[in-house]
Amino acid sequence: MINKAYFAAGCFWGVEYHFEKLKGVISAISGYMGGSIPNPTYEIVCSGFSGHLEAVEITYDETIVSFEELAKLFFEIHDFTQTNGQGPDIGSQYLSAIFCLDEKQKDISENLICELENKGFKVATSVYPYTTFYEAEEYHQNYYERHQKMPYCHSYKKIF
Repeated sequence: MINKAYFAAGCFWGVEYHFEKLKGVISAISGYMGGSIPNPTYEIVCSGFSGHLEAVEITYDETIVSFEELAKLFFEIHDFTQTNGQGPDIGSQYLSAIFCLDEKQKDISENLICELENKGFKVATSVYPYTTFYEAEEYHQNYYERHQKMPYCHSYKKIF
């Protein structure tokens, strides 16, 4: 069964890069979620006034990879304890969040946050219900693949 998941973990380029490499992920698309302005542009989101976060829409095959596995990867590729952005990227558009499509995704996300807190982490990730996903401009899609570069503020660190 094909499903979707939505994660915000700082600059969407690095998030997209890591998810595209996971078996079972069909696509990872950079975009914007959570704000108050319809069809935001990158410039509007970067202003910090729209309320949007840079997010990635993951389309995946549930027979190959579960939402829980995706959510664990999400936590393992960024600093989910940072409260003001991600790495050197400071601003509200770079905050850590999961946008849940249903109660199952919400429960899994909240359980993983509890597990991290039990390990001693102070988790800054917010869990929100799904809001409209706006695809980012074409020049943001597959950024690291197209430029043959590696993410500068996202790296994998085993936690679970």
